[in-house]
Formats: sequence, structure tokens, C-alpha cells
Amino acid sequence: MLSSHRGAVPGATALRRGLFAAWLSLFTFSPFAHAQLDADAAPAGLAMPDAAAPSGPALQAGTVAQPERVLTLDLTRDANDIWDRIRRGFGMPDLDSERVVELQSFYINRPRFLKQVFERGGRYLYYIVDELERRGMPTEIALLPMVESSYNPMAYSRAHASGLWQFIPSTGKHYNLTQDHWVDERRDVIASTNAALDYLQRIYEMHGDWHLALASYNWGEGAVQRALRRNAEDGLPLEYKHLRMPEETRNYVPKLQAIKNIVSQPELFHFELPYVANELHFVTVDAPVGVDLATAARLSEMPLDEFIALNPGFNRPAVTTPGQTFIVPTDRAEQLQAGLAELDEDDRGWRMHVLEAGESIEAVAARHGLSTAELLKLNGLAAGSRPGAGYALLVPDGVDPDGALEASGLLPLAAAVVRQPGLKLNPPGTSRSEPRLKSPKAKTRAADKRGTKRKNGRAR
Repeated sequence: MLSSHRGAVPGATALRRGLFAAWLSLFTFSPFAHAQLDADAAPAGLAMPDAAAPSGPALQAGTVAQPERVLTLDLTRDANDIWDRIRRGFGMPDLDSERVVELQSFYINRPRFLKQVFERGGRYLYYIVDELERRGMPTEIALLPMVESSYNPMAYSRAHASGLWQFIPSTGKHYNLTQDHWVDERRDVIASTNAALDYLQRIYEMHGDWHLALASYNWGEGAVQRALRRNAEDGLPLEYKHLRMPEETRNYVPKLQAIKNIVSQPELFHFELPYVANELHFVTVDAPVGVDLATAARLSEMPLDEFIALNPGFNRPAVTTPGQTFIVPTDRAEQLQAGLAELDEDDRGWRMHVLEAGESIEAVAARHGLSTAELLKLNGLAAGSRPGAGYALLVPDGVDPDGALEASGLLPLAAAVVRQPGLKLNPPGTSRSEPRLKSPKAKTRAADKRGTKRKNGRAR
């Protein structure tokens, strides 16, 4: 059982280094000082400066006399915003190193990037912090997705890691995150957060040290245990900063510490954190089978990209399996529920069509008033794909597919998920029948009429 970590403050030494880093970034030359990274750059994170080539002069003890400042928090009042609440729950020991100072300088020399990423994270922070407090875990962990993914739930790495918390397929499977043609819960905000915190709790209990737990999260618990065993055999300290590890893992905790220092006292770095209210941001609403994401966004009166940012776990642009939920802002839930209730009286929607032996994808597309390219796009399949018998395709049943086609352009290709090593997919519907997500009734004629209209008016 983890103990509560409330009211802890950064050490005075770390704050002195934070003061120096702020002074350094403003009054000394840095090769990164004039670089401006757009928020649309690689979402999985920034390319950090090489540890062997520091971004500024090395900090020498006694070079600059800095007055000691101790961060004080009035725990008797409510938190001003989510950042104030996060500060109150800091509970990890501070890491004090030259690399932390370099990374602080690296981040604060990119204020536009920093602000945009913190704004993006504002969608998710209340839920993460609430869950951390419920578990008695240090709230620094709420900043970890910035290191992992820049708070981008669509982030995807060369190692096939995905989502806010960057789960690889095998670890995601171990923590019961569904990964198939229809959904990838590694990108689901709630499911992935719960799995990540479960994992972090387990490896913290294994090591009894948060820095080693974080190293295990990045490098693997087996690798960290072997590194600890080597140090024990060589008579070296069994601490994170003394382990021999890959460069990425060596930078991992310093990145988090640098971000923590900036959040702790942004005024020292002449940086203003974007306001994020300390209040419930979203709730879940049951997602009926057959409803597409664009329709749900319209009923919620939300831009489609904003809706998908809260619901990034879908591989295809419609709900295809029972038990799914939509995540929406708290003030949009009632209207979405009302709109979905009205849709429930309409038998039109989306369903799965399982390919039979000898059935071509072109024939299926024509039957549903789609071009072959549109059918492939709706199903996250690359141009020229030829799925075989037994493959389940998402198809419209009497509804206009344009909104779902737009949503498809904002979702990761499901085909990329299929190619991930170690991931075995079991697409629903393996019989030769055609399972329906909605009762079809007599919709064939209406679908045919709409298909003829699209055929006459759009290139195929």
C-alpha cells in the first residue's frame, strides 16, 4: 500500500539550481535559445540536447550566490487551479543534477511549445490527478505524459508504443488494454491512465524508490534489476543516478524533474502556466452500437477534432461493439444523451459486413454507395488492400457516410495496428453470416437510392 504524499516541497538545493537555470536562460547564450518548436512537431516528444554537449557553461559550485527560497503552500485553502493542486501532491525526492539544469533551459527556451503542450494536457489532468490522489501516489506522475507523449493520445513511436502513456502492445495486453481492429485502449484516456498507474504502483512496490520505478517504466523492470545487480556486485550505490543505462533512460527522470521545477515555481523561469481549472472536465456517456463519431460530436455541439481528442481509442469511426463509452465535457453530457436517445429510435446506423469467400471489396463498396477508396478509408486499410474471407468491414446502413469519412482522416490507420509485432487480432464476426449492429428492417431500398445519388454526384 502506498503512503500519501501531500504537502511535500522541492528541496532548497534544487530550487537554487532552478534560480540559476532561469538566470542562465535569460542572460547567457544557448545554442537552443533561438529555436522555436511548433506544437505540431513530432508529438512523442522533443529531441533533447546531447548529454556530452551541454547547452551552456557547466554550473560551478559557488559561482553565483543565490538566496534560498522555500516554496510554501497554504493547504487550508482550496487549490487555485490544477497546477496548484499538483504542487500540493508532490512527493518524489528531487533529482539534483547538471542534466536537470540543461533540460530546464531547453524547455523554457521554447515557451510556445511548453504552453501549447500544457494546454493540451489540460483536457486530461483533472482525471489523472484525481486518480493519483485516490491511490495516494505522488502527483509528479501527472506530468509524466508530457515526457512520454507531449500529452498527445495519438502519439505513436518507432517501438510501436501508443497513447498518452506510450504502452507497447505486449505491456498493454498484460494490463488488459484491448487492441483490435475496432479499438485500441492504449489510446483511451481513462483505460490507459488506469493501466499506467497500476503498472507504476507495481514497479514502485518492487523497488521502493520512485526514480527506479520510473526507470523501469521506461527501460523495463528486468533491465533495471540487472543494472542494480551489476552495481551491487561492483560495490556501487544502488541509486538511479549511479546506474549504467541507455541515454534515453538516463534523461528520463531529469526531464520529469525539469518539468516539475517549472511547474513548482514558474515565476522563477518567467513562464506563465496556462490556466486549467481544478474541476471535473469530462464524464462518460454510454455509446450505442452503430453511432459514428461525427454524429456524436454533432450531438455534443463539439468540433470533431476536439471530440476525437477526448475519444482517441477508436480505430474505426463508428461504435461497433457493445459496452463502449463516449467521453465528453461535463456540460455536454445531457445533450449528447438526449440526442443518442432519439437516434436509438432510428434503425439506420453502421454495421459490420463479414466478407464471404470470393466476395470482392469493390462489390461491397458499390452495394453501400461507396467508392472502393472510401470503404478502405473507413476501415483503416491502405490503398490496394485485399482483405480475405472472414474479414469484418465497417459499412453504412442507410446513413450518409461523409461525417465518418472525415473522422477516419483524424484516426490512426487500423492497418498500422494490425502490423504491430506480437499483436494478434480477433476481428468480430468469423462466421459466413452478416452480423448487424442495428436491426436492418427494410433499409435496402433507401440505401440503394442514396448510393445511386452519390454515384452520380461523386467520382468513384
